[in-house]
Amino acid sequence: MAGDDAADCCRCCCSFIFTSGLTALFMWLSLRTYKPTCSIEHFYVPSLNTTDNSSAARNNHTLYFDLKLKNGMKDKAVYYANINLTFFYTQNTSTIPVANYTVPAFHQGHEKKAHRKELVGASGLPWTAALQAVSNGSTVSFRVDLATRVKYKILFWYTKRESLVVTGDVAVDDSGGKVKKKKGLS
Repeated sequence: MAGDDAADCCRCCCSFIFTSGLTALFMWLSLRTYKPTCSIEHFYVPSLNTTDNSSAARNNHTLYFDLKLKNGMKDKAVYYANINLTFFYTQNTSTIPVANYTVPAFHQGHEKKAHRKELVGASGLPWTAALQAVSNGSTVSFRVDLATRVKYKILFWYTKRESLVVTGDVAVDDSGGKVKKKKGLS
């Protein structure tokens, strides 16, 4: 009799520990978050387009970009604070800041993609040197820095804000556009 009570108690404790462990595992799997992916889909600098020789194109010192933000989480929404974008022209080993832009704060639902297509004025860029470089068949490089804070909505509550800082390089050719990366075997 005493042995049966001890076995029942042991079985009860083991099942409690096993159930608690599974519950903790499922809670951890359902509550963890992933940062959204950020990319520059399109990038265009009209004054570096060598096929358009008009003075209007040469004096158009703007940058056009299409920023793509993807939330790949199935059951969590993302709230972005203001997204600060800084554009740099990279020349040899130096970087020259040429433009700043702020994307207003917004909400992104689960498994959604957001595009922010904007035009921003650029200043301080050595336009003649950049145009000469792309005219010679070379490319010029821009660096884009993205900084924001995000929080996630999980079921009925929000997480604390986390920093999201991303840097990427964009190569521009003589069409004034972003150089497309080759896919597959070369």
